[in-house]
Amino acid sequence: MSLIPEITVEELRQWQVDKHPHVILDIREINEVQVSHFDEMTHIPMAFCLTRQVEIPRNLPVVVHCRSGARSAATVSALMSKHGFDNLFNLVGGFTAWAKHIAPGLEVG
Repeated sequence: MSLIPEITVEELRQWQVDKHPHVILDIREINEVQVSHFDEMTHIPMAFCLTRQVEIPRNLPVVVHCRSGARSAATVSALMSKHGFDNLFNLVGGFTAWAKHIAPGLEVG
């Protein structure tokens, strides 16, 4: 069991359907984001998340994602330990899992 809070793509989709307030934080590089991305999201590349943490909301759940979930898991862990975040969730499988299970045919950057 992971010590990092996680959310599956199916759970995130249900949040969207239910209009559950949340923020999606895309930490991929700009070239990845330019290929495809969530309609409503905040983009802060992984390399800048620890120095731009003030841009990450603390009053709503924040779903952090990358391509596969590895970079976002590391980012969630670092933000929790270095800046005390307690509202972050790693998207299991990242944008690749979203494209595979929720939006087939979506190109992954």
